[in-house]
Amino acid sequence: MTASKSLPVRPSLESLRKQAKKLARDVAAGDADALARLRTHLPNVDAPLTQRNAQLVIAREYGYAGWRELSAEVSQRLGTGLEWAAAEAARVIHDNDVERLKELLSAYPALTSWRGAEDPKGLLNMATSAYGDAGDPQREESFTRGACAELLIDAGAVVDPDVPEGLLRSRARGLLRLFHAKGLLPRTLNFFVALGDLDDVRAALDDAQGLTTVNAAFVCACRFDHDAIAALLLERSIALDPPLGENIERSTDRRAFITLSKKANFEQVAEFGLWKVFVMEQIRQAVHARDLTTFVRRIEQEPWLLGDAWVGSQRDLIEMLAFQRDPEDFIAAFLELDPAILRRLPPPASRAIDWAFMYANTHLLPLLTRIWPVPEGLAFAAGIGDLQRVKQWFDSAGVLRGPENQYPYNDPDARHHLRWETPSARQVLDVALAFAVINRHFEVADFLLERGADINVNWNSHEPASILHSLIFLPNPYESMQYLIDRGIDMTIRDYRWNSNAVGWARYGNNDEKMAKWLEDAERQRQAKR
Repeated sequence: MTASKSLPVRPSLESLRKQAKKLARDVAAGDADALARLRTHLPNVDAPLTQRNAQLVIAREYGYAGWRELSAEVSQRLGTGLEWAAAEAARVIHDNDVERLKELLSAYPALTSWRGAEDPKGLLNMATSAYGDAGDPQREESFTRGACAELLIDAGAVVDPDVPEGLLRSRARGLLRLFHAKGLLPRTLNFFVALGDLDDVRAALDDAQGLTTVNAAFVCACRFDHDAIAALLLERSIALDPPLGENIERSTDRRAFITLSKKANFEQVAEFGLWKVFVMEQIRQAVHARDLTTFVRRIEQEPWLLGDAWVGSQRDLIEMLAFQRDPEDFIAAFLELDPAILRRLPPPASRAIDWAFMYANTHLLPLLTRIWPVPEGLAFAAGIGDLQRVKQWFDSAGVLRGPENQYPYNDPDARHHLRWETPSARQVLDVALAFAVINRHFEVADFLLERGADINVNWNSHEPASILHSLIFLPNPYESMQYLIDRGIDMTIRDYRWNSNAVGWARYGNNDEKMAKWLEDAERQRQAKR
């Protein structure tokens, strides 16, 4: 392949990524030179240009078959071959590309014991970790990479102690069986419980076990749907903690207690005990059932929830409400009960305000700002539709003022979820666009697009996707969707987790065939106008 460019002696992968992003922007703007470069290397691809195809053009301009080959060359020149191989392995594990992983393990045997600064548990943890609950086969297949995990184990990968513990939290039954077959599970009570081995559980209980251990085993039994084992362990917990039995007899029964404990959190149970976690789950269930009466009654019956020692739990409850649909009655009712969080100065750190913007719930701000102020910054001004304030964040040359002090530039956690490890002013601009579109402030959105915001930004509330993806699960999103489509958003963008476009999210993620067909029709109409 003939190269039109040459790499410098010490090339920068970040610089190459920026070249690809600029190419995509220039193609979208109709730049003649950019369009000519596209036609030279990808003659069958039409504008707008996805980031993946833009990277492919850049790679070919430097004489490489693809971005992967270009990345490998950069890493080799910088002497970071193993780190490149680890990054490549992470990518192929995500893509579930077992054959490519075999090649990498053959070429880089040290990958089996590799530990990275951001991945201290190694590649096996990447293959077995689940973003969400993996308690049924379909979710386990989507969230974990069992074939890659087995390959790594057979290649001699070091098993960090946290890896099997992670299987208990994710409920990944297939991986649990794999680790058991390979002799990699600890012979402890929790793992006997998870495997459903009643005899081993009884034998382990014959040994002296404290309340904390038994409670954790009970949670494990509930989460893995081993009700007979859960009943056995609940008897032991009550024997060690008689008030637990009294509370159960007073307001519920043991079967209901086991059923509602299936979503219990190990860490919360260790900190608060079984009864208090059960109560908090009852309150969450009342929210999901839209049962405001039960919600208020259960909190009033358990006044400890309103005390100063429970401010963290009060924060968690409000955060959970901030991304529900129509939650204002619940938040207002909770605040009417005068929880201690209203008086805590400073208030505990929270994402409630962020989520109100992300989930089209800015109408909650009068309630939420009784506790937390709306942060200063372009994104939040855009999300509430304050065009004058938005304009003030730019200087006379149209350059964003002080991006380093704004969200998400100043929020490593928010950027990490999106794999935006290096902060930039562009991220501030792009999130502001997302907030404006989600909350239907289209005049603000147009202003931001004129200032260089990227309508195809790989943004979502949790992992990379697109603004269009993020609208799928929001209430009444069609006006915002139409805005994005009219402004030329690339509807072929696929998300990081499911490798699906927005139509797929609507059809399979949200089970909304009407929305999926609407998106398909909108794209056909757009194509017909071109």
